[in-house]
Amino acid sequence: MANTLIDLSIYLENDVVSDPEPFRPKITYMNHQDTFHQVEPFFPGLEKKDLPDSEAWAVELVELNTHNGTHLDAPYHFHSTMNKGEKSITIDEVPLDWCFQKGVKLDFRDFDDGYVITADDVAKELDRIGHTLSPLDIVVVNTRAGSRYGCDDYLVAGVGMGYDATMYLLERGVRLTGTDAWSWDAPFVHTAKKYAETGDSSLIWEGHKAGRDIGYCHLEKLHNLESLPDKGFTISCFPVKIKGASAGWTRAVAILDE
Repeated sequence: MANTLIDLSIYLENDVVSDPEPFRPKITYMNHQDTFHQVEPFFPGLEKKDLPDSEAWAVELVELNTHNGTHLDAPYHFHSTMNKGEKSITIDEVPLDWCFQKGVKLDFRDFDDGYVITADDVAKELDRIGHTLSPLDIVVVNTRAGSRYGCDDYLVAGVGMGYDATMYLLERGVRLTGTDAWSWDAPFVHTAKKYAETGDSSLIWEGHKAGRDIGYCHLEKLHNLESLPDKGFTISCFPVKIKGASAGWTRAVAILDE
């Protein structure tokens, strides 16, 4: 019997609030009637009518940054160093065995937008689902942002994983995590308010910056996490191999245990 596969990835698409305006993907679609000028130079003398149904090929021009769509962040994205002083690895250096492991889902959908998850929250959720973390477990967090993808408030929805919560996972051998929100950390609009009130810059990107102490990767803009059980599945999330890059796009998929 074939395994059940669940697609955990969003689309790369135009006109959706998947990123702040300056950073959104741009896709130009060229259909079979648009591209004869691309084909003809390979075959001098060819006329469009010579092709079956006068059709050339379909092709797309895609303008992206490495953090568009569902992607895997390398430690280099978070900071220039990891593991308390080592040079951070880039996406092409991420160990492949980090990217194909048993998965665990933590459900934080009931927390308010902008809430910063604590180590105690993580421990309580693991206790609720009856799971003890093993080294290299892939831990994904289901937030309210997952239900807001495609809506104007997606970028401000969902919780963030704080420094202590992230370190709780990393100290137990987790090296790859993920979220269905725009960022592993709380939406910037909420953090900016706290920073304005306190002047405490350690609040900024605190979950990401945990990578300075223990190097790790995380997936952002996952989808369909509500379709997953708490455990009993494997995640595959191999990134595109971009030399020296801070992230790589991935078609993240969950494979349910039979």
